[in-house]
Amino acid sequence: MEIILFYAFAVLAIGSALLLVNLKNIARALFLFFIVLFAMAGLYLFALADFVAITQIMVYVGGVLILMLFAFMLSNKELLKDLQDSSGSFLSMPKWQAIVLTLGFLTLMILGINEWQQSIPTWILQARQNNTEIIPTDNNIQQIGLRFMTFYVLPFEIISVFLMMALIGASHLSRKERNR
Repeated sequence: MEIILFYAFAVLAIGSALLLVNLKNIARALFLFFIVLFAMAGLYLFALADFVAITQIMVYVGGVLILMLFAFMLSNKELLKDLQDSSGSFLSMPKWQAIVLTLGFLTLMILGINEWQQSIPTWILQARQNNTEIIPTDNNIQQIGLRFMTFYVLPFEIISVFLMMALIGASHLSRKERNR
């Protein structure tokens, strides 16, 4: 079951990212970015990086992406009109730069997987020798919750104030001035 979920998250992240790069419609691209961020959070959970996954959802999905959506909706009414008047085409033809970049990353991934299968990295061997290897039965969620609600409360509140200021600024900029 874990393998199926891992590959589902990976395909969802890669497929959504490829669609995101090729879209010309900003609103659809923002929603695909939402899917990419959630899929990456799922992949972080498989990498036993609970803190990074929760931060990904709380900060990027919960804050930055929603701010981008509000700024888009409040600031540019012409783009919203173009979204309504779109001809129904979802994808544009891929650009040659995207194909070259995709092939480069694919080559890098294949080389990394081949090297990984030939020998175990030294940092994993050292973690096994020192008994500091993180195993799937370790529970980091309780420690993350304690850190969020004690040590990191002030930084997250400051970030939320900055995001609210940016949202207020975007709504102020999108407001049309009345001629007197």
